[in-house]
Amino acid sequence: MRLHFLPALLLVAVMAGTAFAGSQGPGISPDQALQRLKEGNARFVAETPTERNLSAKRLATSQNGQTPYAIILSCADSRAPVELIFDEGVGDLFVIRVAGNVAATDEVGTAEYGADHLNVPLMVVMGHTQCGAVTAVVQGAEVHGSIPMLVAPIVPAVTAVEKSNPKHDRAALVPKVIEANVWQAIDDTMRQSPIIRARVAAGKLKVVGAIYHIDDGKVEWLGEHPMQARLLNYTSGPAKVRR
Repeated sequence: MRLHFLPALLLVAVMAGTAFAGSQGPGISPDQALQRLKEGNARFVAETPTERNLSAKRLATSQNGQTPYAIILSCADSRAPVELIFDEGVGDLFVIRVAGNVAATDEVGTAEYGADHLNVPLMVVMGHTQCGAVTAVVQGAEVHGSIPMLVAPIVPAVTAVEKSNPKHDRAALVPKVIEANVWQAIDDTMRQSPIIRARVAAGKLKVVGAIYHIDDGKVEWLGEHPMQARLLNYTSGPAKVRR
């Protein structure tokens, strides 16, 4: 059984009327945050990282608190180290890593903390090429332990791609499912989180998809969910946007 402490803590705080005191946030817009990620990835690809990532000054977050400018929900694959990919350091990114970049209770609750408590203006759901979790689901690989439950959120993406590509073999489906799984994770996040939906609707948060290409280090930007208007119409209870 998985214990979902963070969402439970959020629920208790809301029910008790003692919501978390939010930070001031990074003080930049969603588009500025996205541009910063793009510039950081360009430096990573060009192998021209910034010196500040190695500076002891980064450790000031222990005294001044954290003000990350982007939430990144990404895969746990060791070939996709998020801070390095975006040439960032301590305190810059609020990173959530899980096999298959799925969005279940723990991941969504953590994103809610970043968005509503830390006032982060941007959330990126980032898949990557050659994803082992996606490949396993596409190929119907036998998995054990807690893994079947972990990768279950990927199944709808596989089903959708199979339906629209009935003549493709398994290997050809994998890249398509990797992208579809990014959209699925955004859909799952919006469906489960009135907090995220409210912040997106208010223009306080932008949620975009991306795919990291492990062969050349480049991040492919997918933009907002093509059906975002529909996602914002999900109903799962009231939400309040913190100022």
